[in-house]
Amino acid sequence: MGNTVTRADLSEAVYEEVGLSRNESAELVEAILDEISDSLVKGEMVKISSFGSFTVREKGERIGRNPKTGEEVPILPRRVLVFRASHVLKNKINASLS
Repeated sequence: MGNTVTRADLSEAVYEEVGLSRNESAELVEAILDEISDSLVKGEMVKISSFGSFTVREKGERIGRNPKTGEEVPILPRRVLVFRASHVLKNKINASLS
């Protein structure tokens, strides 16, 4: 645990698997991430087969409480990103336990 997969790691994996140059691999990864980001900003769902789906959810305004003071504070409306893993991904993760 504690390892993080970075853009550079993704680019390197594309370079090794597909055989594109390192620059082309980095550009491809950037293009994919940009496409995903742009779709989410527009409020569209992004579904990646056998991996999962990303959606943006609208959360309305509500009253929260400052845990230190107990004072009530309004929490403004916002959009949050939600990821739901596919069953294939969940099974793969759980198979690594056995």
